[in-house]
Amino acid sequence: MPLITAPVVAPPDTGGGAGTPVPLPEIGYATATYIDPTGTVWPLTDEPLGWFTLADGVSGLGAATYELTTDAHPRGGARLRYAQPQPRAIVWPLYVYGDTHMEFITRWRQLVTAFTRTLREGPDGKRTPGWLEIARPDGTRRRIAVFYQNGFEGRGTKGTGIVSDSAVITLWCEDPYWRDPVEVSVHRETGAGSSFFVPYPTVSSSQVLGSTIVENPGDVIVWPTWVVTGPASLITFTNSATGEAFALNPTAVGHGNLLAGERVTISTDPPSVRYQDGSNWVGALNWPAATLWGLAPGRNPVEFALTGSGPGSAVDLHFNPRYETA
Repeated sequence: MPLITAPVVAPPDTGGGAGTPVPLPEIGYATATYIDPTGTVWPLTDEPLGWFTLADGVSGLGAATYELTTDAHPRGGARLRYAQPQPRAIVWPLYVYGDTHMEFITRWRQLVTAFTRTLREGPDGKRTPGWLEIARPDGTRRRIAVFYQNGFEGRGTKGTGIVSDSAVITLWCEDPYWRDPVEVSVHRETGAGSSFFVPYPTVSSSQVLGSTIVENPGDVIVWPTWVVTGPASLITFTNSATGEAFALNPTAVGHGNLLAGERVTISTDPPSVRYQDGSNWVGALNWPAATLWGLAPGRNPVEFALTGSGPGSAVDLHFNPRYETA
């Protein structure tokens, strides 16, 4: 799932900041922020804004829940065959207040709109999630894509709904894992050819562009995005640890070799192949042998091999580490 790219601005009429770290169940001291589908930032732990988190009621920030598939063992017990991570539900209580009824109502309505707009379909017929982001005192952050489920009904008791009320929001997460918003990138580029006798290493313009170790610092597998820049006639991506590989052949879609500067983007989750003009190039992969592989936690030996490469040929690998907890 792509990250939010809209400009990040302050919530309407607040002027507040992200707040100071507060103790949150399951994760310790942190500040929390919600980024709605428009890119507007809503600090959740900054009381002067007119709302703040009731930390005692927060839940769902710990490890993901798994559904286990097992096989009975003839000597008793069972053997684990598969573990399927389940969607996550996060409960987030908010207290909203104002000096006057209309100030309170305005803030309440703004928050309702910010969360429920995750359920509205865009022009492409798709719904865009918001992002719940947890920041630590050392500046590191983790975020998770969320959809509003329920909770903005208020308490409905005498005295509430006049200048204050609380909402116990449930946020539904189709991907249960948290991700680092800071992207990890690996770049390999072919240099200009030079004499064998020049005492500086150069990369051949015909075959292996790079064999390297890619470190995935997260807790779970990630599915990277690849960007190929020509010239090239055939590009092969291999996970040397597993033997999984896929190849991109531009001639398979009638384009011919990639020329200098032409770019193709390959996404592994969801699978897609797009030429620089947006056209669908999924037929350029070597189906059915192609495996759009992911990167396991830790060290991953990978290799990028290009045929017909030259100065300017490049492969870029991008991913955001994923984690079990906030």
